[in-house]
Amino acid sequence: MTGIPRDPWAILGAWTPARIAIGRAGASLPTREVLSFALAHAQACDAVHARLDRTEMARQLESLGLVSVEIKSRAADRATYLRRPDLGRLLDASSRERLKTKRDGTCDLALMIGDGLSATAVTANAPALLGALLHHVRKLDLRLGPIVIAEGARVALGDEVGELLGARLVAVLIGERPGLSAADSLSVYLTYAPRSGRSDAERNCISNIRTGGLAPTAAAANLAWLIEAALVKQLTGVGLKDRSAVGLGSSKTMAGPNE
Repeated sequence: MTGIPRDPWAILGAWTPARIAIGRAGASLPTREVLSFALAHAQACDAVHARLDRTEMARQLESLGLVSVEIKSRAADRATYLRRPDLGRLLDASSRERLKTKRDGTCDLALMIGDGLSATAVTANAPALLGALLHHVRKLDLRLGPIVIAEGARVALGDEVGELLGARLVAVLIGERPGLSAADSLSVYLTYAPRSGRSDAERNCISNIRTGGLAPTAAAANLAWLIEAALVKQLTGVGLKDRSAVGLGSSKTMAGPNE
């Protein structure tokens, strides 16, 4: 019949990076798809094991006019970080003391950049997101604390960081667990009145920030809306529904794969 494609899946495949409409060679996958899968798996593994260049990140933040401080969790190395998620939620002793010296009264917003499960995502997307967010910070007249660059970080590490800096809110920019469609997705987790022991239900999350996902500029506008709403309502999490309608990415009320 005229106008009906031989393989309707081919049209659907053009709209998603998901592995559909990949064809076959006999009873097996085409060689190109086998190689593509192997490449995606290798990229995901590389992202999980990569280390964040904190010195370069600090340099980029300085170019934006932002002061930063480097810290570490109690996960002494990458292998420990992957095996012991609990240690990634706690500051090591020296970092805790360093943050105490950086506190200058209170601040409206503390920002933590954590490597999470994809330093690749942080390197690719965090500077652009922060650059876009600064416009909204000025518009909302927020007082920023020092930007914290954390190694071996899980989401909950931001609770301790925000508490030590006397922040009303903490936003954690962290690399998502890589998948086979993207190894460079960044998430932002926002928590009101951060303190150790906060639950995942007390956070809002903006995810899939990357090329081909939610653009950093849209994510920054989304985050700014949540920040303003959180300060008005004095809460984040299940009690704060995202009504910003900015961008096409994912914003939800929960911690994701980096908790």
